[in-house]
Amino acid sequence: MNFNDIKALDEGYVLQTYARNQLAIDHGCGATLFDAEGKKYIDFTSGIGVCSLGYANEAWARAIYDQAMKVGHISNLFYTEPYAKLASRLVPAAGMAAAFFGNSGAEANEGMIKVARKYSYEKYGQGRSAIITLKNSFHGRTITTLKATGQDHYHDYFFPFTEGFRYAQANDMDSLLSQAGEDVCAVMMELIQGEGGVNPLEKEFVQSVAKLCQERDWLLLIDEVQTGVGRTGTMFAYQQFGVQPDVVSFAKGIAGGLPFGGFMTNEKCRNVLRAGDHGSTFGGNPMAAAAANVVMDTLTPAFLEEVREKGQYLRERIAALGSPYVSGIRGMGLMLGVGVQGMTHRELKDKLMERGLLCLTAGADTLRLLPPLVITRKELDQGLAIMAEVMGA
Repeated sequence: MNFNDIKALDEGYVLQTYARNQLAIDHGCGATLFDAEGKKYIDFTSGIGVCSLGYANEAWARAIYDQAMKVGHISNLFYTEPYAKLASRLVPAAGMAAAFFGNSGAEANEGMIKVARKYSYEKYGQGRSAIITLKNSFHGRTITTLKATGQDHYHDYFFPFTEGFRYAQANDMDSLLSQAGEDVCAVMMELIQGEGGVNPLEKEFVQSVAKLCQERDWLLLIDEVQTGVGRTGTMFAYQQFGVQPDVVSFAKGIAGGLPFGGFMTNEKCRNVLRAGDHGSTFGGNPMAAAAANVVMDTLTPAFLEEVREKGQYLRERIAALGSPYVSGIRGMGLMLGVGVQGMTHRELKDKLMERGLLCLTAGADTLRLLPPLVITRKELDQGLAIMAEVMGA
């Protein structure tokens, strides 16, 4: 089918909940994609940070196929090797104690919230369930994670929301302390606010929050749905901030393109959720876990160092453009935000797409770059050449 055929089917049979780009992707290889008409695009989106190994990765595809020919799904009423093997690798790499596997980032964050509230209830009883999150944050699209999200426009239409969330200004301990009280059980935050505009938190602030949580026995909940699994150049972003969370969520890049997510707890919270307290029909799916094991195979220390190097290269080359449309560059590893001025970030995104470079937007004025972690220097240079053509001085 061509683009118009696919679009007609979408408009005829699919709820119109997405402002889709006027582009139908057909196939790809590495960090290069092709549309239904065969036009080539360099991908700086990786499916919003999901396709960590890019496209047509043979080891990834083979692992899924081999597992599918054994058993595609069996439920968590039985043991299977792929999820158990994955946990034995992911948990030590994160410095945590135990993992729970689900399907998505929102589901992972819901699980973190449940851990925090049950931990506090069992230790202190009722009335200690409030969670402080940060303004400009984003934690998911379920009713509860929408309420946890610190952006007012997400709090429209879907009333009533789950209660028990308060919002503090990022990088402002006075603001956070103003939201404290005897009813607080946790602080939940992204270390780089992705949807909010690719805004890294300050290391001193993060460490101060971690210290406060330890002093008051609040749980430190770190949302690494977008920043985790190598995206920032370490297995998890918190490993660059000098803190250790009580619970950390992950999703997006963990299975390289299949729906997968979850959270990990430290030893203190390991036994908070017991049999019957939480579950997920598809959580730990054997095919998705097999794919995730290939991602773990790939994320060696040398590979993660390359991610950091490629991110620095991309940052330096964009800065060297001297573009009048760039107001600044921020982020870590291969999670970068380019501040846009002189046109809207959506206008710039569309101009780049027309020339063959796919990018994302975030916040009010940010071009968001999340290339596949396996992107080559040649593909980076091809994308940068398009940026120079569209954005150059």
